[in-house]
Amino acid sequence: MIITSKQRAQLKSLAHNIEPIFQIGKSGITPDLTKAIAEALEARELIKISVLKNCYEEPKEMAIVLSERTKSIVVQVIGRKIILYKKSKDKPKIEL
Repeated sequence: MIITSKQRAQLKSLAHNIEPIFQIGKSGITPDLTKAIAEALEARELIKISVLKNCYEEPKEMAIVLSERTKSIVVQVIGRKIILYKKSKDKPKIEL
């Protein structure tokens, strides 16, 4: 799925007010974390993830890995925050 810059801007504005629901620490991206993020994306469509300072991997690289594993779109990576979007199969809430 590919989104336009206008759709990306809309998702960024929606994500501005949400709090991170996951934190990635020194253990990095585990299979359990990936599964939990995939489930959260199905339920919420748009999530924010915080990468802690004790994590040795780069947030941009982690965002790419997570988007590939969860089949989602990286909306934005700001500092140590990752914003992911995936349209829900069952109950889509965000209209692009």
